Amino acid sequence: MAGYIFTLDSIDSLKEVAETGVYSTKFNNIPEKYWSTPHEGTFADYLSMKNGDNVYFFHKRKIYGIGKLVNIHNNCIFLNFPGADKPGTTSFDMIEDKMILNESKEDLKKRFLCTFKGDPYLFKKGVDMDEVLSSTPHAFKMLRALWKLSFIKIDEIENKALFDCVLKANESIVNGKSGCYQYDKKVHKRIKDIYTTNYLVTSKNIVKYAEENNSIKHEMAIEAAIIDYISNNDSNNIYGTWDYISHQVIASPFKPIDYMDKMDVFGYRYIKGYKTISKYLMIEIKKDAANIETIDQAMKYIDWIEQEYSHDYNMIEAFIVASYISEEVVKKRDESAVRFYTKGRNPAETSQWKNLHLIEYRYNKKNNHIVFKEIAPI
Repeated sequence: MAGYIFTLDSIDSLKEVAETGVYSTKFNNIPEKYWSTPHEGTFADYLSMKNGDNVYFFHKRKIYGIGKLVNIHNNCIFLNFPGADKPGTTSFDMIEDKMILNESKEDLKKRFLCTFKGDPYLFKKGVDMDEVLSSTPHAFKMLRALWKLSFIKIDEIENKALFDCVLKANESIVNGKSGCYQYDKKVHKRIKDIYTTNYLVTSKNIVKYAEENNSIKHEMAIEAAIIDYISNNDSNNIYGTWDYISHQVIASPFKPIDYMDKMDVFGYRYIKGYKTISKYLMIEIKKDAANIETIDQAMKYIDWIEQEYSHDYNMIEAFIVASYISEEVVKKRDESAVRFYTKGRNPAETSQWKNLHLIEYRYNKKNNHIVFKEIAPI
């Protein structure tokens, strides 16, 4: 399972989320007509959440945990109120009774939320970030990038290392509850009581309000749509078999944080029926036309995945998604998106990697979906 680390501004906030079993990012400066790129990025992160993923909380260089996302009505993510995925503000008095979190007008800023419980408990004792990173240095990649982000997603290996570190730090109280926050099921019960499909989280309105002249204004909105498709295993698109997704993965972890490059979507899938990784996924997105530099950029990310994760080019499947793919870009792909590698000894086997797919996207106004078409299949 994957894991999420949420950044909190105070210990009081930690107490509140731990006891209610609900986390929601607060959206400030909500635009009136369309979502901003940071808002769309937050939506994309929520769309990848799955029942069973672990959750942790970060405050003043300490990580607190451990929780686990839990489904209510077959979902662990919800709109805080019907229409929360549409930009613009509304009157608290008019929708208070329809809101899941409705203590005050400030809760109008909480558009998406996720539900969780302690796993085994939400411990009051946090673990210093330096202690976490030194506990299993080779396992932590994404955690090192937790800086000025509302939350990040970590993969299964990193999650297991973090889970072990937090649990060991709280071993003396793991069978007792004196050092843990006490869960109150009130909010979860409210979700059960008022839930309808109007609280369902999808990418439709994210894409709808980013559309302009049949094109999408922000790459982050396209990311949200792709992650939605992948996370829900939509069999009608080429991405439907992928299981876990992280978006905005840091691809240059040793550079100063302000200069890090970011690939758009990074994920992996298992061999069916087993917890063994079969393939790694890389998607580079361009809201407009791709160019020949896009190929070089994608190959840089592919090389990084091979070095840091797969250690085998054959385990990487890569995509460029753009509004238009020219013949020039296809030619560049065919010439440059190639890697030769050697496996085994006595005798060594030389193989060739050519697995970069070129995809054009179109916006379908009838159903508020993005549709995809592969150009010049490999």
